[in-house]
Amino acid sequence: MPSVAVKLYSVFFKFMLKHRLQNRIQIDDTINGSQHFGVTSRPNEESIAASNPLFTDGVATKDLHVDPGTSVSIRIFLPETCLGSHESDLKSKSTIRVSGSDSNQGLLRRNSYGNQTHVQRNGFNHRRSSLGSVADDLGLKSENGVYRGYSPVTGKNCRKLPVMLQFHGGGFVSGSNDSTANDLFCRRIAKLCDVIVLAVGYRLAPENRYPAAFEDGLKVLHWLAKQVNLAECSKSIGSRRGGGADLKKSDTYGHIADAFGASLVEPWLAAHGDPSRCVLLGVSCGGNIADYVARKAVEAGKLLDPVKVVAQVLMYPFFIGSVPTHSEIKLANSYFYDKTLCTLAWKLFLPEGEFDLDHPAANPLTPGRGPPLKRMPPTLTVIAEHDWMRDRAIAYSEELRKVNVDAPVLEYKDAVHEFATLDMLLKTPQAQACAEDIAIWVKKYISLRGHEFSY
Repeated sequence: MPSVAVKLYSVFFKFMLKHRLQNRIQIDDTINGSQHFGVTSRPNEESIAASNPLFTDGVATKDLHVDPGTSVSIRIFLPETCLGSHESDLKSKSTIRVSGSDSNQGLLRRNSYGNQTHVQRNGFNHRRSSLGSVADDLGLKSENGVYRGYSPVTGKNCRKLPVMLQFHGGGFVSGSNDSTANDLFCRRIAKLCDVIVLAVGYRLAPENRYPAAFEDGLKVLHWLAKQVNLAECSKSIGSRRGGGADLKKSDTYGHIADAFGASLVEPWLAAHGDPSRCVLLGVSCGGNIADYVARKAVEAGKLLDPVKVVAQVLMYPFFIGSVPTHSEIKLANSYFYDKTLCTLAWKLFLPEGEFDLDHPAANPLTPGRGPPLKRMPPTLTVIAEHDWMRDRAIAYSEELRKVNVDAPVLEYKDAVHEFATLDMLLKTPQAQACAEDIAIWVKKYISLRGHEFSY
């Protein structure tokens, strides 16, 4: 069973969540069908982490608005390993701190449905590189000796990393991509998986009901494809201007601009992103968004080139249906997110007059929902023992395996919904183990050297 502290925090959390949902209902009443142009303005309900373009903890971050018309934003998490061409310098000028303990790993039970999982435990490796003499070579912006952030240098430090789109949880009505909890989780995933994480800040309900959040997720995927094409055009223009000579650092990826003179090319992605190895990761309701984006990517096929979704991870997805499962009956009043509160969240998210627990956004096995499951990418599903939505996630994974899609399920003992992403639980051994398990599985599909990673 969960600890006493978790149980007490769950009571407080559910009280606050109910209060928030009631406020959302009041907001919904005042909307009265008016157009909000995709802008959600609310007081901060959770702590926010500021972006930091320095590799102070092994990951640099920056925020971008990818669609001003709908206020869709992303936070980019760039791991320090992107500086691969200077790996030897970094090792000689860095200190390594190892934290974490294996002493509690025996308390964790991970069951794999359909696949065997072998997990290695080495704790966390944190590397802080010296920003001394190698700073300029690494592309760290310097003003009067103060380093303002990382900027790629032409022809240098161009190690390509896979790109992961991450969708936060919150029942479609709360949460953000720049919250402290989501920031810490994405940093952990970026380092363990060695990927560039794009945390998507999608529109929230009830101001923006279905399909707003789903369309925002797909919009970011299309934006990623556009970035690749813009970067290639920028390189081509730069080569013609430079006559084949090396360009100045300030000229890198800066030739294509909008009407106001702002660069349209995101330099971190242009220098280090490899969208041909794209992974989707969804947390709770973000799992529903990830699955929708994966389906649309499958339907688009080569139209999304060079972006290719090679795998997706669904962490305790927000699935539901009209016919209750065993867990939905037995665990209806479970910890943190019980069935009553989640059903209310669905009422606030689905269009008025269209509330249906078998809506394609809610039930992944609704008949007639395309494309055929056999075309879906490999899908890892993470579930918790005390999550009332677990059975629906298991059923979806079983259907994927029936059509020969690699779709393992990892179940965690004594765990609750959002056990690996909730602010209070982020630093627990289970949360760390879950992130490591995800990294082991994901690396099977993003490795350039083949499928040497097994699970």
